[in-house]
Amino acid sequence: MKIKHLTYIAALALLAVACVNKPKQVEEQPQPKLIDKYAEYTLTTDISHLSENEREMLPLLFEAADIMEDLFWQENYGDKAELMSKISDPDVQRFAEITYGPWDGLDNNKPFVEGYGEKPAGARFYPQDMTEEEWQAFDDPDKNSQYTMIVRDENGALKCVWYHDYFDQQIKKAASLLDDASQLAGDEEFAEYLRLRAMALRSDDYFESDMRWMDVRNNNIDMVIGPIENYTDARYGIKASHEAFILIKDQEWTKQLARYAAFVPELQKQLPVPEEYKKEVPGSDVDLAAYDVVYYAGDCNANSKTIAINLPNDERVQLQRGTRKLQLKNAMAAKFEKILVPISNTLMTPESMEHIKFDAFFANVMFHETAHGMGIKNTITGKGTVREALGNLYNGLEEAKADVLGLYLVTKLAEMGEYTNTELEDNYTTFLAGIFRSVRFGAASAHGKANMIEFNYMQNEGAFIRNEQGQYAIDFEKMKVAVEKLAGDILINQGNGDYEATKAWMEERMLIKPELQADLDRVNNAGIPVDIYYNMGPEVLLR
Repeated sequence: MKIKHLTYIAALALLAVACVNKPKQVEEQPQPKLIDKYAEYTLTTDISHLSENEREMLPLLFEAADIMEDLFWQENYGDKAELMSKISDPDVQRFAEITYGPWDGLDNNKPFVEGYGEKPAGARFYPQDMTEEEWQAFDDPDKNSQYTMIVRDENGALKCVWYHDYFDQQIKKAASLLDDASQLAGDEEFAEYLRLRAMALRSDDYFESDMRWMDVRNNNIDMVIGPIENYTDARYGIKASHEAFILIKDQEWTKQLARYAAFVPELQKQLPVPEEYKKEVPGSDVDLAAYDVVYYAGDCNANSKTIAINLPNDERVQLQRGTRKLQLKNAMAAKFEKILVPISNTLMTPESMEHIKFDAFFANVMFHETAHGMGIKNTITGKGTVREALGNLYNGLEEAKADVLGLYLVTKLAEMGEYTNTELEDNYTTFLAGIFRSVRFGAASAHGKANMIEFNYMQNEGAFIRNEQGQYAIDFEKMKVAVEKLAGDILINQGNGDYEATKAWMEERMLIKPELQADLDRVNNAGIPVDIYYNMGPEVLLR
């Protein structure tokens, strides 16, 4: 915990009072609070169109989501109650709830609670004292599963425990809730997904439920639940963390997005890389849909908040069926209004501000998620999947790929006359402003790493200028070239699967240089929040 310091003037005042032996209370200068990094936002939406059964189903989904919340606490830190008992300040307690532990995920996981050191890279997925030599010598094929905890047996040796065994009682309860919810789902595809997802939680085999989730298209309510993303395992990038989203579909916006999905196979052919790096054909069964999110739990709620979903992550599902790309419209609006626009007013030239538009922000995020399902999933060098070959480098590089390839897709669709919602200059300018937003997440975040790579790469390519007032504007033509070039470089790194070469390439481009840091300090000094935290839950939605 940071110690507050007296100002120089206050110190002189104290000295003067002491000299005349008149003790007097001296107020400390107020310090910025950690919680001020986040802007509060009430997360709700209109549910008047839901059936009686769907309304009855929602509390069951909330309860299942809260179990994922508890599991993520155990994966990321351990005993939440034990941590909270060590913190007396309510604001610091709230901050610890946002970060799911005593480490600030938006400041390179620096500890903010006294008595805590560096966050373990492997969180709680591995024994804290496990050495690299032990890991390499550990001969169990299940150790590389996304769904096993690595623990020590009674003799101190490493062993694997499947999630459904390690979290036995909580998993059984969550699965039972999903079974009950399936009886109330108005959409048969969603009901079947819930039934299969309950089975998956009990077995840690998610393939069938992921495949069935691809069929969920006509629903009013949706849910993402289970161990899904690998961001929290910064040691090896293997273990998946538990999370949940509860979503209400925006039927009108979804209709507007549906037609872009048909272009994915053709756009794959147009990627700016040699043929061997785009030979895979992504599933064409792509779902672009818009939702209002009404609940986050677990991993997706930690630190910076997700504003779009591209799932399933299973490469087998992606190649057979594609992915579903769900745009979280109300969460996007919150970040655009409370963070991106204020940052733009601080760091972008006045002339650039006319190109900062929500529709461009929405499109950039939508095509970012589309880009996740494209490119190459298996290395061309026989090193297995890209995820396996690049290990802990994968998430940062994949986020950078999705960013720049998403902008490349917008460009191609606009050139084809298929994307007309905004002017391309709106998308490019809003993209640059978005880099300033996300680079504040820091080097501990995959999205922060991605944005540092993009900023430095584009700066070297002359894609934008910075004037004497420290304000930025894009060079549209140079930025188009830089986007295509960077997309190609990333796809080639992924296809080659060369860990050491990719690590060197990334590290060269991940530094926050002093000039950029000074600009980010101006943003911080202006009191602009880094991200959002939510007032949400059944008491908000169902009141």
